[in-house]
Amino acid sequence: VQLQASGGGLVQAGGCLRLSCAASGRPLSSYGMGWFRQAPGRERDFVAAIWLSGGTPYYAESVKGRFVISRDNAKSTVYLQMNNLEPEDTAVYYCATHRSGLIAAPASWVNWGQGTLVTVSS
Repeated sequence: VQLQASGGGLVQAGGCLRLSCAASGRPLSSYGMGWFRQAPGRERDFVAAIWLSGGTPYYAESVKGRFVISRDNAKSTVYLQMNNLEPEDTAVYYCATHRSGLIAAPASWVNWGQGTLVTVSS
């Protein structure tokens, strides 16, 4: 499966963005899906995950209550709605499919998309 992330951009603090991750090659419904982010000079950090038929999503504590992950299997697309953005949310955001193991560990995920840059100004 190939993943293409989009929707990043420049936004002021308190604003919102919606990221999309479109899958091709295989149905998105075959995978648990997740979002990670990587700020300059930092490691890639877990943001959110959603499983095959939806269910209860998982969120990093830093985004809980502000970000919402969702999926549309018919469109083979996963979304990340980001509200009340903070400068600390500035990063390149990546989507990936879950292989196995710890949700928050990047090594548990494969098929990384190319990333989309989110910049939040103060």
